[in-house]
Amino acid sequence: MRFYLALWIAKATQLLLKILGKKATYFAGRVAIALCPDFIGRIDKPQTIIGVTGTNGKTTVNNLLTDVLESMGECVLSNRYGSNINAGIATVLLSGAGIFGKTKKKIAVLEIDERSARLVYPYLQPDYLIITNLFRDSMRRNAHTEYITDLLTKYIPRDTKLILNADDLISSRVSPENDRVTFGIAPLGGEPRERDSIVCDARVCPECDAVLIYEFKRYNHIGRAHCPACDFASPEPDYRIASVDFETMTAAIEEKGEEHLYKLNSKLVYNMYNYLAVTAALRQLNFGHEAISSAMQKSSIVASRFRQDTINGKTLSAIMAKGLNAVACSRSFDYVGSESGRKAVVLMLDDVFDEKHSSENIAWLYDADFEFLNTPDVVQIVTAGVRSADSLLRLLIAGVPIEKITAVQDEKEAGDAVDLASCDKIFVLYELYRYESAVKTRNRIAERIREETA
Repeated sequence: MRFYLALWIAKATQLLLKILGKKATYFAGRVAIALCPDFIGRIDKPQTIIGVTGTNGKTTVNNLLTDVLESMGECVLSNRYGSNINAGIATVLLSGAGIFGKTKKKIAVLEIDERSARLVYPYLQPDYLIITNLFRDSMRRNAHTEYITDLLTKYIPRDTKLILNADDLISSRVSPENDRVTFGIAPLGGEPRERDSIVCDARVCPECDAVLIYEFKRYNHIGRAHCPACDFASPEPDYRIASVDFETMTAAIEEKGEEHLYKLNSKLVYNMYNYLAVTAALRQLNFGHEAISSAMQKSSIVASRFRQDTINGKTLSAIMAKGLNAVACSRSFDYVGSESGRKAVVLMLDDVFDEKHSSENIAWLYDADFEFLNTPDVVQIVTAGVRSADSLLRLLIAGVPIEKITAVQDEKEAGDAVDLASCDKIFVLYELYRYESAVKTRNRIAERIREETA
């Protein structure tokens, strides 16, 4: 009776929130769990459950996998909007269930926060769990990769099949007793054998503490390594991008010695990992390569993560650079640095909660590779927000000349601070919770381009 009472009250709450124009992705589930602590365990669930977790890329993988399955005609239950803790999971299960708690869907694709493992997995057992990667994250949240690795290993159900990044020496070791498949990307044409990064969380062998030897390091600890003192080494990928043709934007994905051609929707290497993770999951669901490739071509990275437009000859890109996360920012910085042409960069990296509480440790700025922006073709960098001076200081430490840097505390001024005459490409890099501000800045820059080139 407690479960049904929680179900009906939560459904009424969800309906009321929708009438009021709210997204209703969290609160109804919170009500359900408050009334019935094991609500997630009691409510009926879809026949197949695919979980997605990890430090970076989980929302992109979750939404892309959902899009592809739906384009294939599947009826999917998914928390697209990233409400990925236990209350968010309860809410999405509530949405897919009828008045007596019976599910209406056959497949669930659920983004699950790493730290919520102890609150979710005792009640919900994914058939498959994709772990995109594990990096150090916000000091306020995940603190250290070993903490998260131990948490996942402790709580992931032993019958869940894992889909792991073979190029990540940390996440590929999660829950060693579980059945698993892996995915990875071979060194691509033009890639350096080693990309120096400030952060590398896998320097020594986890078995014997000897210093690891990297045959290839793509970034941070992502790459291929082995221990010279024991038999520890990166696992061989079951699904591998063997090569990429950037002119045709195609990738050859290798499985069991056979290569299959896929169209890529992004040339960002971290998004290649996201596409490959989705491909591996769909192969585990027994979809054919041709069907997957066709469906993937219809999908794209969500606009809240990446958008690129050409306006009157200038390229304007808006890219999420997850604040408080050194690795995510470094990947965006590296992409900007690798692009050709004269470039201006707007950094909107402030934590939105910092404006109210000003309590976040900003040490992460010194783990992020701002040095990637110290190139002659980056002609201007605009730092915006309450922490703009901190970003300015970090850029100076990275060797960026002060005459290239413009700092504005009011984000509304960022779009007007860009010197359009000096650049061919403009990049707006923004923190996850700065999306709305970033859209306004991007739109202002677009408006100025149209006005000044009319």
